[in-house]
Amino acid sequence: MSGLLFSAPEVRTVPVKGEEAAYPVHRVFCVGRNYAAHAAEMGVEVDREAPFYFTKSASAIQPTGTTIAYPPGTGNFHYEMELVIAIGKPVFRAGPEEAAAAIYGYACGLDMTRRDIQLAERARQRPWDLGKDVEQSAVIAAITKAGEFGPVASQRIHLAVNGETKQDAHLSDLIWRVEEIVSHLSGFYHLAPGDLIYTGTPAGVGAVVAGDRIEGGIDGLDPISLTIGEAE
Repeated sequence: MSGLLFSAPEVRTVPVKGEEAAYPVHRVFCVGRNYAAHAAEMGVEVDREAPFYFTKSASAIQPTGTTIAYPPGTGNFHYEMELVIAIGKPVFRAGPEEAAAAIYGYACGLDMTRRDIQLAERARQRPWDLGKDVEQSAVIAAITKAGEFGPVASQRIHLAVNGETKQDAHLSDLIWRVEEIVSHLSGFYHLAPGDLIYTGTPAGVGAVVAGDRIEGGIDGLDPISLTIGEAE
């Protein structure tokens, strides 16, 4: 028996600065509550024992500069500006040093969220999938190789909606450093090239509506932008 019953899904890719070949996306992991101020604005305490995660489908990946439709089932669609880690080599049960060596590069990302659904499901102690794994909700700019970006330190991370600054922080505010995240996550998954990790968002998240334009950046990385279109 051979062949496919229907066309296989398109492989999502991300451009890499200085490379003609693109980075193929395997999986998308996201870290929750990785900035103390954001956890506070969400009405929860930071879990300092270990990072925790949710996932998005690889098909949620969208390039910077795109327009996405306002998603169905929500009246409170939020932006979250994030540093994204791109894994470049297999890593499993790694210490921080080995984990750091597995990082291929970094990019600006947007984790778009149905906040009303997320909070309702959280209150019922249910999974966040309907709130977080939203179609077209993992927006990403070009990847900059780790060696070109340098150490993750106090780089500014920021976001504006229609020209008004909403999020403004520094990567030094991350609770879990990038090598700690990769090390911890590699204790549960065989991480591989193509895996992306969205590392969490600073305080200042908020709702957007059709017609809004989001622009964000991290010092040393290509900026990101997104326009919210009408609901389908």
